[in-house]
Amino acid sequence: MTARLKETYLNETKKALTEQFNYSNVMEIPKLEKITINIGLGEAKENPKLMETAVEELGIITGQRPVVTKARKSIANFKVRQGMPVGTKVTLRGDNMYVFADKFFNIALPRVRDFKGVSKNSFDGRGNYSLGLKEQLIFPEIEYDKVDMVKGMNVVFTTTAKTDEEAAALLAGLGMPFEK
Repeated sequence: MTARLKETYLNETKKALTEQFNYSNVMEIPKLEKITINIGLGEAKENPKLMETAVEELGIITGQRPVVTKARKSIANFKVRQGMPVGTKVTLRGDNMYVFADKFFNIALPRVRDFKGVSKNSFDGRGNYSLGLKEQLIFPEIEYDKVDMVKGMNVVFTTTAKTDEEAAALLAGLGMPFEK
């Protein structure tokens, strides 16, 4: 059984992209390569329990165990030493990526307060899209009563598209709700 969004990509989005951009080769058609979800926790140096809850919540949201990221350099102004845990991240590929994207586009994003769509200005010039979330409570797996601190997260969609226009068409075809 494949992910619902992957079937949509294979059956509908690929054809629409080929017609829109006149690709001559099947390998030119852009596709979603990976999704990276990152939670930065600078406050974890005072409260190590925050890192445990962040790892647990990110694991529940993505269905995959997160990796704890450590500081590469010491920064005296922020009281950070090299090797201290400063965040957690997950990289999703394959069917897990499509399942998460489907849940993110259709369930989580509409639960954001005053949601009018995501900005089209968050592309990096190479066909990748980044967006930040202010709270993890928009995901249905997170129980509101068990949350001790609201944590924001960054979500990065990495595509094989060469331009931002192609990446925007790909994500829109997959169901990303861009603002009008």
